[in-house]
Amino acid sequence: MKRIGVLTSGGDAPGMNAAIRAVVRLGIERGWETFGVRNGFAGLMAGSFVQLGARDVGGVIQRPGTLLGSSRAPDFETVDGQDRALEWLARKRLDALVVIGGNGSQAGAHALSGRGFPVVGLASTIDNDVHGAEMAIGVDTALNIALEAIDRLRATAASHHRAFLVEVMGRECGYLALMAGIAGGAEVVLVPEVEVAPGDVAAEIRAMYERGKGHAIVVAAEGVRGGCAALAPKLAEAEIGFALRTTILGHVQRGGTPGVFDRLLGTRLGTAAVQHIAAGMTGILLGLEGGAIIPTPLGEVVARRRELDPALLDLARVLAR
Repeated sequence: MKRIGVLTSGGDAPGMNAAIRAVVRLGIERGWETFGVRNGFAGLMAGSFVQLGARDVGGVIQRPGTLLGSSRAPDFETVDGQDRALEWLARKRLDALVVIGGNGSQAGAHALSGRGFPVVGLASTIDNDVHGAEMAIGVDTALNIALEAIDRLRATAASHHRAFLVEVMGRECGYLALMAGIAGGAEVVLVPEVEVAPGDVAAEIRAMYERGKGHAIVVAAEGVRGGCAALAPKLAEAEIGFALRTTILGHVQRGGTPGVFDRLLGTRLGTAAVQHIAAGMTGILLGLEGGAIIPTPLGEVVARRRELDPALLDLARVLAR
């Protein structure tokens, strides 16, 4: 009988619970025992384990967040932290570990794999910047939350002939801003990957105003230099033509009830994790690519990030006319 562990790490994402549920129930189907690790790698170093049965994951597929909890664990980057984690994995007699999370989490998974412990990673981050996954768990739900907010703000922007500066999450990756901006018909999209001077943004909005536009929506990722807190005063001072209002969506994007796509993706990835462990295929990240669940070596995953498509950045600019 195999004994496997599952943990969620880093930022929570809608659909994580669907993945946990699938790991547990597919493991039970094979006669395995599954242990959840509370609070990510911090819990792994502290030996915080709980055995999970079928009823423990009943009714969780629709729940946002992660039932296991999550945390940031800088100590795990040290050899001492990894030694403590490996000691607990040995004490619990676990045969493999499933790590659900983004780039930082998969770096932790890679570290354990490099120390000889069997690990399978599942791509889960609303930033959608994990190499080896064209769409990670949580992205679709977060996008729909951002889009709903943009749609609502556009209604009031049009009513009052205003410009709205909308900040979405994304410290290093502008995927959410770009996709929500295109889908929401934003006049300007700002991402960390491409630096744009505030004066140029102001000039663009002013030009739209002079062409007869009755309102404007600017979608900016939080990682844009200075964020909206620095950008808003500069736009307000630049006589863009519109009165300016700022809305920061923040963590509301993480906490939404997972939609169909994320529930199915979490389920598919959790199922695939058990199947790959059973086949002895570890040291990999599982992600959705071309509609299929594809394994990518963890070494490749941590060596690079998924980048924005430049063609979509151009498209956002062209469609904003």
